[in-house]
Amino acid sequence: MKYSLNLVSFWICLIVCCSLRASESEPLQVLLQGSSSYEMSALVKNVGGTVTHDLHLIDAVGAKLNRVQLEEVLQSPLVSRYIDDLSDTNRPEDETEESEGCRVRGHIELEFTAQGIRWPLYNKHATPALVERLELEWPGVLGPVTAILLGDATIDPEFYRDETGTSLTVVFPPASRPSVTGRADLEVNFQSMLPGGVDSPLRQRDFSLEAAFAGDCSTDLVPGYENNHEDFYYNSVAGVEALHLQGVTGRGVTIAVVDSGLWEHANLMNDTSGENRVVARYDALTDVEGSEVVDDSGHGTHMTSIIAHSGETIRDGRPTGAFKGVAPDATLVAVKVLDREGLAHVLEIVRAIQWVVDNREKYDIRILNLSFAQKPRWPYWNDPVDQAALRAWAAGIAVVAAAGNDGPDVETIGSPGNLPYAITVGAVTDSWTPHTRSDDYIPDFSSRGPTPSGHVKPDVVALGGHMTGLINPDSAIAKEQPEDILRTGEFVSTGSSQATALVSGILALLLQLEPDLAPDDLKCKLISSAEPAINRDGKLAYSPFQQGYGYVTATRAVILGRRGCGNVDFDIQADLKIGREFFGPAIVNEDGSPGLPGLEAMVSSVTSKKGVSKTRRWGVKDHIERLELEHVSDQSQNERQAEWLALYRQERAAVKNLSRRPTPEISSKATD
Repeated sequence: MKYSLNLVSFWICLIVCCSLRASESEPLQVLLQGSSSYEMSALVKNVGGTVTHDLHLIDAVGAKLNRVQLEEVLQSPLVSRYIDDLSDTNRPEDETEESEGCRVRGHIELEFTAQGIRWPLYNKHATPALVERLELEWPGVLGPVTAILLGDATIDPEFYRDETGTSLTVVFPPASRPSVTGRADLEVNFQSMLPGGVDSPLRQRDFSLEAAFAGDCSTDLVPGYENNHEDFYYNSVAGVEALHLQGVTGRGVTIAVVDSGLWEHANLMNDTSGENRVVARYDALTDVEGSEVVDDSGHGTHMTSIIAHSGETIRDGRPTGAFKGVAPDATLVAVKVLDREGLAHVLEIVRAIQWVVDNREKYDIRILNLSFAQKPRWPYWNDPVDQAALRAWAAGIAVVAAAGNDGPDVETIGSPGNLPYAITVGAVTDSWTPHTRSDDYIPDFSSRGPTPSGHVKPDVVALGGHMTGLINPDSAIAKEQPEDILRTGEFVSTGSSQATALVSGILALLLQLEPDLAPDDLKCKLISSAEPAINRDGKLAYSPFQQGYGYVTATRAVILGRRGCGNVDFDIQADLKIGREFFGPAIVNEDGSPGLPGLEAMVSSVTSKKGVSKTRRWGVKDHIERLELEHVSDQSQNERQAEWLALYRQERAAVKNLSRRPTPEISSKATD
């Protein structure tokens, strides 16, 4: 027995000791930070390690070291900080909320046939999705339904024969439920031929369709836009179109888009004059400059399209004089850092930002678009990506970062959007109605503040709902989301990434008009002209942790935006010293929720309604003028009303004063 125990102990020791030796020799991907990247590189090489990333922007290197080598390096007093768990790509947690839930999607467009309508359905699960219920509404001119088909199956007329009017609900018993595997088209034929056939004057919003599936899963038809291929709509909603008509198109301003690369489509490569405007390309994944940065994901192309698509906007068959991209004449620098899945390694993100800063003067880069967000692992002063973005800001580059899509929970702002200096953008949706703002709202997905260090974020919100743009049909997103591709090939997507791209474009318009604007002044232009959502009682409809300073539009930023109010309470020189801790004004309430001094008196306790709201208005103008129309006499009940009225008068005076001035001439450089 004793022998047996000794034998077992021998094998355990052998296994454990071998495992320890293996772990000691296994290479680790680490980040070492000190007074200079040169010193960190020398330390790595002296112990036989390999330098993988020279990150001189933040006085650091990425390196491959085994545990023994790392421990030897850490004995040096030159090392001020290290991270030793970067061997696996530092990626955000997988989004698995839908992995076992509803994965059926209806196409974003309704197709018209000679007999009726066709709506493609896509089941993203391998197992069939069983249809429990269909609900339909249609214009009375079409008469009753004569046939319903789903994929290759014809729905038994007995399920809807007795239905009359312009709506019906089909409920399938368990034994007769049709299924959707992959793609299946729902076709509905009507008694009367569609007026005009496939060119019917009827529109998508004239129909209502919902398909409900077993497992508490459903999808419905979106209202859609009238002509989403020729008019992307967000430029009219965001006040960009009016500037285009005045020749303000971002000409002469360079934007670096750090993302997944670029599809070299003519409307992205060329400006509105047909001249090439992509002046540089850099692949941070391979550390190669000058070659095409192939966009395997599709995300970067879509962001670049929102920023700078040079195609004309068409309405009623005629060019409007405006363009599809926000800054269609901006100069572009394409930097690839996201892989096919749209994910990135922290070391490569730093290297990408570093390349932009290193080449700032060469390409006159003024704006850095970062339409991505990762869950912060460190406070901003210790986050390598935030440190790099901070140095970009200090170098004179306006950093625009996405808030993230992890709302509605508080404290979900991602990195690098948690950097106090950056312009952090949340999303608003126009509810598919570009001609009214009464139903514009902040969707649940848009990330909320405060940041872990107590700073108020986002800074602003901008249009980010169902934004149309170009995408390579062979990219991962196009393959994974066919339901979001228009028949003409454009891709429609929603998120704070899209809102960020729109804001980067707006900054280019501002810089064309005022080239001397510093990053802090650009931020001031946005926050001083943004329109907060206000309830009828004068209280904010959304907390500053949801809407920041409010809804951004380009025309207001040009007309009412001020200088001198961006980051005025910050000390960037102090923050450039790694390790300085700078906390924001957020406090913790008694119930554990985040707050601000006096916040309860400013913000409505009622959750702002999605879609049309009878009480919410965006901006002091709409708020005050609706009160005047409603003849509200007792405004003294809330002191906030007097504050909004004072702001309203200031804005009105500023606009009147501007209208008296002669229109400034746009230089030939800006309009050629």
